Amino acid sequence: RGVITNAGGAVRVQTLPGQENYPAVNANGIQSQVLARWASSFSVTRTKNAALEAVGRPVSTARPSTGKRPKKPLDKKAGNKDCKADIAFVIDGSYNIGQRRFNLQKNFVGKVAVMLGIGTEGPHVGVVQASEHPKIEFYLKNFTAAKEVLFAIKELGFRGGNSNTGKALKHTAQKFFSLENGARKGIPKIVVVFLDGWPSDDIEEAGIVAREFGVNVFIVSVAKPTTEELGMVQDIGFVDKAVCRNNGFFSYQMPTWFGTTKYVKPLVQKLCSHEQMLCSKTCYNSVNIGFLIDGSSSVGDSNFRLVLEFISNVAKAFEISDIGSKIAAVQFTYDQRTEFSFTDYTTKEKVLSAIRNIRYMSGGTATGDAISFTTRNVFGPMKDGPNKNFLVVLTDGQSYDDVRGPAAAAQKAGITVFSVGVAWAPLDDLKDMASEPRESHTFFTREFTGLEQMVPDIIRGICKDFLDSKQ
Repeated sequence: RGVITNAGGAVRVQTLPGQENYPAVNANGIQSQVLARWASSFSVTRTKNAALEAVGRPVSTARPSTGKRPKKPLDKKAGNKDCKADIAFVIDGSYNIGQRRFNLQKNFVGKVAVMLGIGTEGPHVGVVQASEHPKIEFYLKNFTAAKEVLFAIKELGFRGGNSNTGKALKHTAQKFFSLENGARKGIPKIVVVFLDGWPSDDIEEAGIVAREFGVNVFIVSVAKPTTEELGMVQDIGFVDKAVCRNNGFFSYQMPTWFGTTKYVKPLVQKLCSHEQMLCSKTCYNSVNIGFLIDGSSSVGDSNFRLVLEFISNVAKAFEISDIGSKIAAVQFTYDQRTEFSFTDYTTKEKVLSAIRNIRYMSGGTATGDAISFTTRNVFGPMKDGPNKNFLVVLTDGQSYDDVRGPAAAAQKAGITVFSVGVAWAPLDDLKDMASEPRESHTFFTREFTGLEQMVPDIIRGICKDFLDSKQ
C-alpha cells in the first residue's frame, strides 16, 4: 500500500482477526492474491519515531549502501524451511517425448529441484518415470541434498513405450508416499505430472484416487497435441479432471521444452504455496464433527441463537465437501432430533444455512441418551470412513440420566468428545463426558455470550487431536 517507502523506517505490524475473503489489490505495481477465509490478518502502519522501536534500540530498515538487501543465509543442509513439501515428479518417459526432449525434461526438472531448496527441513523430492509401466526411480528418503538429487536426475535412463500417465499417477498416489519410503506426517504431498502431448490412458480415475489419498496433483503440459494427434486423445478435458482442483492453480502450460528456464521460478512458487494445497489431508478437510445441542427449556430462544452462532463459527473453519470434512447436528431434550446428518450437505454454504434453520425444541435434559443416540445413528454409518470423528456436546444444565457410560461408549467407538458447558452445567458432568486429557476437552462459560471466545480453542483442539492421531 506504499506504507513502507524507499527511505525505510520503523513500522508497526498489528494482528487482526481473519476475514471471510480478501480481494486482490493492485498497489504500487504489486498485485496481491485473492484469498478465501483466513485465520488472521494484519495491518502495517508507520510509527512516528522512525529510528527507534519500543525496545529502545535503533533499528534501520533502510537498504544498505550496496543497493542489495542482505540475504538470509540458507542453511544448505536444512534447505528451505518455508517450503516443507513431499514432492514426486512424474516424468514422461514414453516414445511420445523421444530421447532428445526427454533429456531437456530432465534438465528442467533438475532446475526446479535445485530452486525448491531441498534439505532435511525443507522439501524432499523423488522421481517416477511414466512409460509402459511406471517405475519409481528414487524415493523421498533417498536424497536430502540438491546436489545428490541433481546427479540422480541426470543419470535417469529413457524407457520408451506408451505414456500411461494415468497408471503412473495412480501408482504414485498409492505407493510412493508411505512412511517407510520417506513421506513425513503433516506435510503436503504433491505429485507434479509432466505431460508431453497427451496421456495414452485414463487419467481422471487416477486423479480421483490421488485426491482420496490426500495428494495434490499438478499437471505441467508441454507442447499441446497437434490437430492430427487430437483424434487419439481419449478425453480433451483430461487436465481439469486429473488435477487436485479445477481452479487454474494446479495446471501449468509450457509451449515447448526449449528455453524453459523462465518457467522454473513460477512453478516453484506454486509448489511452495502451502495454503493453496487444498487436497492435503489436514484437520480442516479430514474430520467429521457432530454437534449435540441442548434444546431444554432453561436455554431460552435468544441463547439458543447464540449456540447456533457458536456452531456456525466452528463449522466455518473447516473445508466441507463430499471428499472433505463433514458436519452433523442433533438437538436433544428428553427426545432427540437429527437436524441433519453427515451425508445431507456437502458444501459449507448449505451446512451454515441448515444450522441457521434449526428450530428450538424446549423440554428436559437427557444428555446420556442423546450421546448414545448420536453415536449409534449419526456416527454409526461413518465408522469405517477415512475421516476422524469428533463430537461437541453443548449443554446448560444437569443431565437427568447418566452421561459417563454413553460417553465412554462413544469414545470406544473412536469418537473424540469435547464438552462445552454454559451457566448451570455441572463441571463433573462435563469432565465425565470429555475425552482424555479431560482438561483440554472440557470448556465452561457462565454466560452464553462467552461461547464466542471458545471458538478458536475448539478448532485448535480438534486440529491437535487430528495431528496426534496421525503420529
